[in-house]
Amino acid sequence: MADEKLPFTTHLEELRRRVIICVVTVSLVSLVCYAFKEKIFEFVAIPLVASLPEDNSWMIFTGVTEAFFTYLKISVLAGIFISLPMIFYQLWAFIAPGLYSQEKKVVVPFVIFSTLFFVTGASFGYFVVFPFGFQFLLSFATDVIRPFPSLKEYLSFATKLLVAFGLVFELPLITYFFAKLGIITHRTLARNRRYFIVGAFIISAALTPPDVVTQLLMAGPILILFEISVLVAKVFGRKPLTDESGELADEKKSGTTPG
Repeated sequence: MADEKLPFTTHLEELRRRVIICVVTVSLVSLVCYAFKEKIFEFVAIPLVASLPEDNSWMIFTGVTEAFFTYLKISVLAGIFISLPMIFYQLWAFIAPGLYSQEKKVVVPFVIFSTLFFVTGASFGYFVVFPFGFQFLLSFATDVIRPFPSLKEYLSFATKLLVAFGLVFELPLITYFFAKLGIITHRTLARNRRYFIVGAFIISAALTPPDVVTQLLMAGPILILFEISVLVAKVFGRKPLTDESGELADEKKSGTTPG
């Protein structure tokens, strides 16, 4: 661990500095992305536009400022995605002083894998879940009821799902660090598997369109990632302490025995 304890105000000042670096980075990248705002939004909207009827494959805006703010938000969203390596690095740099020296050496793998996992999760939502979800939602259109999706509503919907899938795919990485720190073990995860399964379907129902297919497309990866996380905790987690009888100390305290 760190050689000496720093005062709380020092931690706050360090956090402030890291946050400022992230904000400045995202702001600068977002300004560059704004020059390509139309292309970026067209790319994000491809799954929805592909599901619209051929004679009605466009989107609308109902407020005077809606288009402007939509382009502004999509630029910031793109700026955040492109700035993920810097954001994850600043996160790591903030928590690194409280880690052991050998744990500090994994900063590069942490930045690479955290970015890769987040982008993989967002890509899964974009390329796999979006097409199924939009096909279901737009299937209610008739000759009388026609879909006219707005820019603002679509961006809000897409952002929520992309970020959700990105964060969900970080589960194995988060488990790795918690296991290395001894906060969780693979036995703890395994004992709470049934609760995690229920939670996965609740999260999927809350974040995805209300059809079984898209909910399974989110719950399925969550459950797979959970099982991967159990394996990660087992392989990379700290070895539990044993008493003189050879029994696991943490399990003896809780009244359980190894499975």
